Formats: sequence, structure tokens, C-alpha cells
Amino acid sequence: MQIALSKISTTPKDFQAESGGLSLCGSLERISRDVVALKARLKGEIELVCDRCGKSFTLPQDQELDLKLSDSLIETQDDLDIIEFLDGIIDIEYIIQSEIESQKALYNYCKDCSDREDYEIEF
Repeated sequence: MQIALSKISTTPKDFQAESGGLSLCGSLERISRDVVALKARLKGEIELVCDRCGKSFTLPQDQELDLKLSDSLIETQDDLDIIEFLDGIIDIEYIIQSEIESQKALYNYCKDCSDREDYEIEF
């Protein structure tokens, strides 16, 4: 799902999109000339591979997203929850895929491995 950033007004615009086993449901609202606020709930399940045993498992997701979307370069380090869409088109599927990849980048353990304590811990 793609939405032109220029079409977003100061009145919240509701949206719903699905991708990769997750659904993102929320609203978009313009907060300045170049910035739109996204407030949404991400729900569903992500298919992951256990980093310890290599088995596939699903991890339920239910989280709030509060992001800022911009169509210009943001040169500040104060707010890291900004996604830049320099072509002026908000790509909701990209946001969902970004959240999936963020989860995959973490250490993920299946239920069997997360309960075990017979592994070596590095300090």
C-alpha cells in the first residue's frame, strides 16, 4: 500500500495493510510541512529461526508504532523514529517489512531453547 505524502492532512487518515503475516492498522496525520505522524498497532506472527538450535518457530507480535515519516532529509540525531520517503510516497509495506527485519536482527530463541540453562554464557 502506497500513499502520497502530499495527500495527508492535519485530520488523521485511517489505514490498514497486511504483509508477511502481519497487519498494520492505524492513522496518518500531518504534523508539519515535511513530516507525517504514523500511529498504529502491528499484529500477527513472524516466522523466525532459533539462533541456538536452528528450528523454525513463530513469534506473536502485538506492538504500538509511533513513527514520523518525512519527505526531506532530517539532519538530527534527536529522534531516531523517523523514516525518510524522499520520493514523497509513503510505502506501508516497507514499514511492515522493516519491523520484521528488525525482529530478525535480534537474538531469537524458540521456546525449547529459551527455557534451557545448559549453555555457555559469555561475559
